Amino acid sequence: MESTFSAKEVALRNSKTLAKVRAGKPVRMCSFGHFIPAYIPMAADSGFDCVWLDAEHRAFTDREIQTLLAYCHRFDIDCMLRPPTLEKSRLYRYLEDGATGLMIPHVSTADRARELVQAVKFPPLGDRGQDGVGMDAGFLSRGDEYVEHANRETFLVVQIETPQAVENIDAIAAVPGVDGMFIGPGDLGLRIRRTETTVTIAQANAEVAAAAARYGKFWGGPGLSLENIQHLYGLGAQMIAHGNDYDGLLAMVRKSSAELDAIYD
Repeated sequence: MESTFSAKEVALRNSKTLAKVRAGKPVRMCSFGHFIPAYIPMAADSGFDCVWLDAEHRAFTDREIQTLLAYCHRFDIDCMLRPPTLEKSRLYRYLEDGATGLMIPHVSTADRARELVQAVKFPPLGDRGQDGVGMDAGFLSRGDEYVEHANRETFLVVQIETPQAVENIDAIAAVPGVDGMFIGPGDLGLRIRRTETTVTIAQANAEVAAAAARYGKFWGGPGLSLENIQHLYGLGAQMIAHGNDYDGLLAMVRKSSAELDAIYD
C-alpha cells in the first residue's frame, strides 16, 4: 500500500532553545540524569523549553537515550544531551536520534572546539556524516532540506570548566559552529582550588559573558541559587539550568522522613 503523505507534509521540529536565543530571551531549562520518561512531559507541561540530559555522569544504554529523545519529540521539548563520548559517529548519532543539542564537557581550546564542530555540523561548517532518515528527519528522506534544517535548528554548546578554557575564551567563542558556552562551576572551581592559577569563578562569568557578546553566542551555567540565577541573568546569560531530578527526589524523601519523625518519634 502506498503512503498517502510525503516528506514535505511532515514538518521538521524546530528548536525552542534557539527560538528563544534568537529572540533575545532566556531559555527555561531543567536537568535530569535518570531514566524517568515522565520527567519529560512534566517539564514540558511546566513551561520549560529544554531538558538537559546528563549521560556524562549517569549511565544510560543507547536504547534508553533513544526512548527519552522520542519522548522529547512527543511532548515538543528540546533535549540538550551531555554525551559520555567524543567519538565522532556517536556524537552525530545522538542528533540523528533526536537530540536538539549537544553539550560537551572540558573544552579548553579552540582546536578542540573546531574538532567538535567538524563532528556535529554538516558542510560547510563541519564534516558530519549524513544518514537523513533518523528521528531528526522524521524517518523520511529529505535531502538538502534536512541538512540545512539540522545546521540551523541544532546547537553545539561547549563547557568552560578549566582555567585554560577561561584564558582561551575569545578563541573558543570565535569558532564558527560553536553556538553557546556553558560554565561548569563545579569542575572549574575544583581546578581553581587544586592548581596554580589566578582565574576566579567571577572572572570566568565576566569573560565568558563578554566573549559571547563579541561573537554573537549564547552562554549560561547552572543556577546554584536564586541569587546566582539573578546574577548570571544580569550578566546576559540566556541558558541557566534550574531544577533537577536529583534535588527533587532528595527533597521529597527528606520531607517525607521528617513528617514521619514528627508522628513516630
